[in-house]
Amino acid sequence: MRLVRFILQTPNGRIGLIALSVIALDQLTKQIVLRSLGYAEEKVVVQGFFKFVHWGNTGAAWSLFRGNNLLLSFVAMAAVVVLFLSRHHFDSRTLLGQVAFGLIFGGIVGNLIDRLRVHHVIDFLYFYLQQRSGAEVGFPAFNVADSAICTGVGLVFLLTWRGEHNPKTAPSSPSKT
Repeated sequence: MRLVRFILQTPNGRIGLIALSVIALDQLTKQIVLRSLGYAEEKVVVQGFFKFVHWGNTGAAWSLFRGNNLLLSFVAMAAVVVLFLSRHHFDSRTLLGQVAFGLIFGGIVGNLIDRLRVHHVIDFLYFYLQQRSGAEVGFPAFNVADSAICTGVGLVFLLTWRGEHNPKTAPSSPSKT
């Protein structure tokens, strides 16, 4: 119990706890997918709108740079190091900033585990619309780690924007009269 209290009392501890929670949830959901669906298999949840799928992605977001799994693994490792070393530039002292960085770190590491373990990122959430012709128009499939990264980056943008629009005022000096 003391360890948990100690972790929660430090900014890096809170970032780490959130990151570990994201990694655990991400890997748990991916294990459920691996046990429930064969590769490239799909299960309709809401007809014409949402499917659970088991798709592999060797690229980055929206399958950009497809086929570059090893390179993207190194990029992910470098990103974690650079973000960790530069986190103080992005308001990581506030609770919201710590949540943002915990989400980003957890998401990057969750997808990195897939890249190293199964040589692709496991995506399984697929939202789409069914056209009258029967064709699907969909958002790229994603996973818990992707959601955490996007949410964390969005929070960092929000914090940065808020900081730029609410500049800290310097204390005024007493006037001499």
